[in-house]
Amino acid sequence: MGRISMERAGRPVVAIAIVAGLAVMPSAARAMPDEPPAPAGDTCLSIVERIEAEIGQDHGVYRPRRSPGQGMRPGGAVGAIGDALTGAAPPLAPPPAVMEAMPAPSVAPPAPDPNGGSVPTLYPPDVERDRFPDVAPNGVVRVADQPVSTLSADVDTASMGVVRRFLRDGVRPPSDAVRVEEMVNYFDYAYPRPRTAAEPFAPSVNVMPSPWGAGREVMVVGVRGWSPDRSRRPDANIVLLADVSGSMRGPDRLGLVKRSMALLVDQLEGRDVVSLVIYAGADRVVLEPTPADDKRTICTALGHLASGGGTAGSKGIATAYDLAERSFRRGGINRVILATDGDFNLGVVDDGRLEDVVARKRETGVYLSILGVGRGNYNDRTMQRLAQAGNGMAAYLDSLAEGRRVLVEKLDAQLQPIADDVKVQVEFNPARVAEYRLVGYETRLLREEDFANDAVDAGEIGDGHTVTAIYEIAAPGSAGLRLPARRYGDTGSVAPAAGREAEIAHLRIRWKAPGETASRLMERPVTEADRAPLARQDDDTRFAVAVAGLAQILRGDPSVGDLGLGDVLDLATGAIGDDPHGHRRAFVDLVTQAMALR
Repeated sequence: MGRISMERAGRPVVAIAIVAGLAVMPSAARAMPDEPPAPAGDTCLSIVERIEAEIGQDHGVYRPRRSPGQGMRPGGAVGAIGDALTGAAPPLAPPPAVMEAMPAPSVAPPAPDPNGGSVPTLYPPDVERDRFPDVAPNGVVRVADQPVSTLSADVDTASMGVVRRFLRDGVRPPSDAVRVEEMVNYFDYAYPRPRTAAEPFAPSVNVMPSPWGAGREVMVVGVRGWSPDRSRRPDANIVLLADVSGSMRGPDRLGLVKRSMALLVDQLEGRDVVSLVIYAGADRVVLEPTPADDKRTICTALGHLASGGGTAGSKGIATAYDLAERSFRRGGINRVILATDGDFNLGVVDDGRLEDVVARKRETGVYLSILGVGRGNYNDRTMQRLAQAGNGMAAYLDSLAEGRRVLVEKLDAQLQPIADDVKVQVEFNPARVAEYRLVGYETRLLREEDFANDAVDAGEIGDGHTVTAIYEIAAPGSAGLRLPARRYGDTGSVAPAAGREAEIAHLRIRWKAPGETASRLMERPVTEADRAPLARQDDDTRFAVAVAGLAQILRGDPSVGDLGLGDVLDLATGAIGDDPHGHRRAFVDLVTQAMALR
C-alpha cells in the first residue's frame, strides 16, 4: 500500500503507528493475501478474529527454554517477517512428547483466556523470570528534618493489572510488583472539575483518621485534570508498535495485543491516521499512515500478525518514532503505542541506554504509551522506565476487558495530554505535623529543588485523568509517633510565620501546558476545614484509602500494623458509590481472592 497524503482540508491529522515485534517482508502489500471486502458494519475486532480463524492461528504457547538452533531456519529475519504477515508461524522443533500431558505448575497456574475461560500454562515452574523495580517502601520522615515532600505525578496503572493476574492465578504477587500509587490511580474519582484550561487542576485535600495506625491520620490529595470540549478532539497521528518476537507467542500476548489494538481502531475517525510497525529479529513498517476509516486495510494487517524470532526492540522504537515524526502534525495528537512483554534481547538491550534513546525522542513532541502483556519473562522494570522517559504511561493488559478499559473507556486520557511535567509538593507545618510517610510513589520521588527546575522531567496527565497521593501523618506529642525522641530535641523546628499557625500543610502543583517550556504554579493551604471523621468522608476518599490498604498488605509493608484484608473489604464495600463500569465492584472481588490465599 502506498504512502497517503497527510494534509486534508488544512486540518492537523493524528498519525498512529503500531509497532509489532516480528520480521516483515520488504513489501507489506505482497505479504498480505487478498481479502474479501469486510461486511458493512464489521468492527475491527471482528475482522481480526475472522482472519485468525481462517488461517487457523491460535498463537500457540510460548516456552522460553529451547534447544540450540530450535526455531532457526534459512531466510533469517526476513523469512520470519513474512510468516508474521501471512499467519504461518516459523517451524519449530517438535516439542517433547510430555508437553501436552504436563500438569499445571504451582508457580504459574493456567493463564486466563483474554476472552474468558483459560488457556494452556505458559511456563513450567522453573522459568518464572518476571522483572520488577527493586525499591523499598517509603519510611517515616521527621518534619523537623525534611518538611517538604516532592513527587512526580503518575498515571500509570500497570501494577493493578499485574497484581490482578497473580491473584486470579491463585498466587501472591511479588512485593516489587505492587506499586500503591498505580493501584490507587487505576480508579476514577469524582474530584472537583477544573474550571478553565488555563488552570487545568482543581486540587482537593481530605484529612481523616488512619485505618491502619492508631493516633495517626491520612491526608488524601486528589487532582483531576481538565477535560476539553469533547465534541471534537484533535486529529490523531498514531503509530502502533507491536512486539512480534518469539516471546510474544500466546493468546494472552500477541493475540491479546491484536484484539486490544482493534478496539482502539474502532474508536478512531476518518480524519485520524494509523501506522503499524512490527519488530522481532528486525523491524519493518507494515502499514504506512492510513486513514482510520480504511478499516479493512488496517485490521487485515493486524489480523495477519504472528510471532517468531528475537526481540530487536530498540530498532522498532526508533522506526516508530521516525514514522511519527514524518507524519507529525502541530496541534494534533502524535503518539507511539508500544505493546510488548519487554523482553528485549537484540540491539540495544540495556535499560539505561533504551531510556536515553526514548528521552531524546520526547523532545520531538511525540508521546509514548506502553501496553505490557505476558507473565514469566515480563520486564516491568524496562517498561516503567521507558514510559516515564517518553512522556507517556504504562498499562498492563491481563484480559481483553482491560484492553477495553485502557483503549476505549480511557481513550481521551490516553491520547490527549493536558499537562506535561506535573509535579506535586507538600510542605508540612512542624507545629501541626511531627512525622509523615508518603504511601507509594517510591519510583517517582523528586528532590525539593527539582520542583521549580523546569529542566527536570516529570509525569504527564491526560484529558480527565485523576491523580491521588496519600500521606500518613502524626501530630506532635500524639500516640501515633513512631520515631524515638531525640536527646537534644528537634532543634530544626521553626515556628511558622504569623497567621499560618493553624495550617496543617501547604500544597503546590507545577505543570507545563503541552508544548511549552515554562511551568506554571498553583497552590493552596491545608486547614482544619479539610479534616473530617471517617463517617463524613466521601466515597472517593474512603475507596482510595481502601485500595492503598490492600496494596500495602500485599507488599508486606509493616507500616499498616494489624490492618487486615477483612478491614479493607469492609471499607471498600461501603465506598463503591457510583461505579458505571463495575471496576470498584471488581476490586471488592479482588480483595476476596486475596483473602482466599491466606
